[in-house]
Amino acid sequence: MVRVFVNGSAVDVPAGSAALDAVRAWNPGAASEVSGGARLITDSRGLPIDAETPMSAGSILRLIAKRGAAPSDAEQ
Repeated sequence: MVRVFVNGSAVDVPAGSAALDAVRAWNPGAASEVSGGARLITDSRGLPIDAETPMSAGSILRLIAKRGAAPSDAEQ
């Protein structure tokens, strides 16, 4: 087991788990939102990471709302 942090909460997951697995261990509903495209997983710097990124001890994840692109002038 490795300890990772999701939105400031410690979560223990099996070694080799993906970021989405860590989110799921923290909050299954939030994991569904990531899978559905409503939220993104970011690293400790706020940079988006792939949900399949392998976790290592001490990984820090944060979830953010996924923002769509601003509508173009043609779409308004």
